[in-house]
Amino acid sequence: MKKWLTTGIAAVMGVALLIGGCSSQSPGATPAPDQVNDAKNTAKVGEQVGYKIIGIDPGAGLMKATKKAMEDYQLKDWELVEGSGTAMTAALTKAIQDKKPIIVTGWTPHWMFSKFDLKYLDDPKGSFGKDEEIHTLVRTGLKADHPNAYQFLDKFEWTPSDMENVMLEILNGKKPEEAASDWVKNNPDKVNKWIEGIQPGAKEKLKLAYVAWDSEIASTNVVKAVLEQKLNYDVELSQVEAGPMFIGLANGDVDGLVAAWLPTTHADYVEKLKGKFEDLGVNLSGTKLGLVVPSYMDIHSIEDLNK
Repeated sequence: MKKWLTTGIAAVMGVALLIGGCSSQSPGATPAPDQVNDAKNTAKVGEQVGYKIIGIDPGAGLMKATKKAMEDYQLKDWELVEGSGTAMTAALTKAIQDKKPIIVTGWTPHWMFSKFDLKYLDDPKGSFGKDEEIHTLVRTGLKADHPNAYQFLDKFEWTPSDMENVMLEILNGKKPEEAASDWVKNNPDKVNKWIEGIQPGAKEKLKLAYVAWDSEIASTNVVKAVLEQKLNYDVELSQVEAGPMFIGLANGDVDGLVAAWLPTTHADYVEKLKGKFEDLGVNLSGTKLGLVVPSYMDIHSIEDLNK
């Protein structure tokens, strides 16, 4: 994770130099009408953003899909900037604060769509594939070792809006465990369906892994809250990068995860380790990957990046 953090900081600094300018507005504020809209004052979008697309951590499937899109749309002069989810959202926040053009790799659900007025660029060639789903995966043997926890993980399912509510609470200053606990407390009907008919444990230990994406921080902490507060388990969370997350699951070092994005983002890991874990199915539908820009930019399709 040290490498992830270092590259994220470097990406923020690099993007800051690209975007430039300062503003006293709050990050979420709507820019004043008399501010210059650079997206309309420059002939080419590439020139506006320095021919750079702001990405996330290099191992993410989203980055692989973006590289494919760059090939499909022949974006030969463009650079995909590696960094992290944190670096990407920091760059996006800065650009919107100054009403500057920016292009980022994005996904739904994500709090940035609730906080800012954003849009996906159309992808007529289908480079980013179909909408994704998030799956729950568990280690082989979990059903026999911890049948009650297995049963709950098999039932766990929520919506993008559920997830975004937790993400926003964390963004607004709550600790992840606090935001998750509050959501569990405020959504008894949904939580009770997940645990209906399941007997509490006896403080057995479980280990869940997740990647440091805002979406996965939200979902994993909610699962931890339910397991501990409603089912009497002792849950340890392990924040790792995608590769170690799947390897740990396959080796049995991790009991489960609710953070597998399929069929695109984590497809390589799932294919390589097929048969070494159990897929309990979808826990969230309605996800999406693509290139994202502020709505004030006068651009609508990835094809426009070559104009």
